[in-house]
Amino acid sequence: MTSSPPFEPPRHADVLAAQRVLDGYAVETPLLESPLLNERLGGRLLIKAEPLQRTGSFKFRGAFNRLCRLDQDSCDRGVVAYSSGNHAQGVAFAARLLGIPATIVMPRDAPAGKLSATRAHGARVVLYDRQHENREAIGQDLANRHGLTLIRPYDDPWIIAGQGTVALEAVRQAERIGTHIDLIAVPCGGGGLIAGCGLALVDLLPEARLFAVEPVGHDDTRRSLADGRRTCNPPGVRSFCDALLVDTPGDLTFGINRVLVEGGLAVDDAETAEAMRAAFTHFKLVVEPGGAVALAAVLAGRLDIRERACVVVCSGGNVDPKTFGAVLHEPAATARDV
Repeated sequence: MTSSPPFEPPRHADVLAAQRVLDGYAVETPLLESPLLNERLGGRLLIKAEPLQRTGSFKFRGAFNRLCRLDQDSCDRGVVAYSSGNHAQGVAFAARLLGIPATIVMPRDAPAGKLSATRAHGARVVLYDRQHENREAIGQDLANRHGLTLIRPYDDPWIIAGQGTVALEAVRQAERIGTHIDLIAVPCGGGGLIAGCGLALVDLLPEARLFAVEPVGHDDTRRSLADGRRTCNPPGVRSFCDALLVDTPGDLTFGINRVLVEGGLAVDDAETAEAMRAAFTHFKLVVEPGGAVALAAVLAGRLDIRERACVVVCSGGNVDPKTFGAVLHEPAATARDV
């Protein structure tokens, strides 16, 4: 194992290597289907159910793959990460499995369940104010002062490669049921998951069209892809998709996504809430707001799947019970309500 990631961007072979590292540790999450929704949409909708992954989201894949690349001295010193919750839990649990001390920088307004779960996995949590403090600066300062390895949530080759195993599994699962995938829709924050999926598909299924989905007002990847350069989100825009609230695409991830991603789509919180209800009704699946945006894009007609097969990644299920209850029982619920 090495103590630092390679300087070059990851490749398809790195995703294959990550799958070997994760074998026996990550769950092969199911590909779910609803005949009723297929009839309504006029195509074949396949849900990649990452809420059923360890720690409740895809983030465990990248975190475990990254931590497995540390040398013994780095493992002994420990790691630090910053996250609103899912990367936090993924790193905390992966570190626990590997016997590595972990410190996680989290916003004070992160969902209570994500904070408590991160602590329960044995990590030390350092809180910050996301409106006035910079999490990257806090994480880097802790790394510098204590000799910790900084585990970034998306701009890291080993993280990206680990997340790409989601698409590897989905393609092989679709093959087993005799389905050729035409479209793939993926929730997008910093871009690590969709970058990894793109790398998985580039040799395995290059003709599939890959779409990034984000909340309205936080659709920096959509606008960056259209402009051909990284752009920032306007300040002050709210969304209850806490897992996807990133200011601008990652440098490494955008370099991959601008080549491999077809385009970006944006959905509002009401459409996302409807997708959460649909996931629960049709698949008996609890999906958090950020994890439901790709499904929302299909259900709202942003992505037409008529006469095609589409894989939608539902990326996580770590939603606060109060928020989820409000979404289920108040069809008009929006970010202001929940």
